[in-house]
Amino acid sequence: MHRRSFLQKGSLATAAALAFGLEGQSRRVDNNTASAFRMDYAFHDGMFAQHVGKSFLDQIRFGYDQGFRSIEDNGMMNRTVQEQEAIGNLLAKLGMRMGVFVITSESWHWKQSLATGKQEWKDKMKKDCHTAVEIAKRVNAKWMTVVPGNYDRSQPIGIQTGHVIDALKMGADILAPHGLTMVLEPLSDNPDLFLRHSDQTYEICRAVGSPACKILFDIYHMQRNEGNLIANMDRCWDEIAYIQIGDNPGRKEPGTGEINYRNVFRHLHRKGYKGILGMEHGIAGEGKEGELALIKAYREADAF
Repeated sequence: MHRRSFLQKGSLATAAALAFGLEGQSRRVDNNTASAFRMDYAFHDGMFAQHVGKSFLDQIRFGYDQGFRSIEDNGMMNRTVQEQEAIGNLLAKLGMRMGVFVITSESWHWKQSLATGKQEWKDKMKKDCHTAVEIAKRVNAKWMTVVPGNYDRSQPIGIQTGHVIDALKMGADILAPHGLTMVLEPLSDNPDLFLRHSDQTYEICRAVGSPACKILFDIYHMQRNEGNLIANMDRCWDEIAYIQIGDNPGRKEPGTGEINYRNVFRHLHRKGYKGILGMEHGIAGEGKEGELALIKAYREADAF
């Protein structure tokens, strides 16, 4: 599941927007609210739509009843102010956390952008960082995903790296005064992406040298690009601020692929990780049964 498909779902249609104004009721799997998971897993819009419909607010209520205590929403910047405030208010009421949203209102993350050093791309990022500050206030977000875009193969890799560092320093200067952190995500979607490995991301974060610029370690992408997950997380640990989940192959819930997520979660728990684990993946099954199987998969992986 490509990040762009998540972003496309972030902008709601008029009918869905109207649903945000309704005080829908959660539908529980049983008559009791489930206990919270040991680790803090964050689901996204659409993950429980088969049970409660398209309203993200109803999905949040349902997810809370199943034991989840956080959400993430890549397309938050494309939602209306009304939608953002409604989500923020509900999260506050339930005592839930807001995970990442992507710092971009356009598609510049998927173009030959920050690595070029061109002012037009830095201007886009600067504008989006300022917008992200206002959105973060509405939903009480702390982390925003940043992807530097594609390689500029007309320039040496060191020069491109310097350009990316300069742009990220600018973004960090905007976010840091508000206690916000952009998390850089190395990806495996295609070989043209500039940021692909954890050690490369670690090097860039160290060069930026700001608490507002850290690593988003997506386990799915890193399994595809480099493997050796636990060791590489340990090497980069001081710069990791956020973690995302997805099994490989297929990018579905834990237990559907080759990654031993119970061991990974146990390791993170022993290290004292208190952050969010974003469920940035699809669902292996279909309908309500598929959603129930997803919840069960997390219960089993969380029982370490």
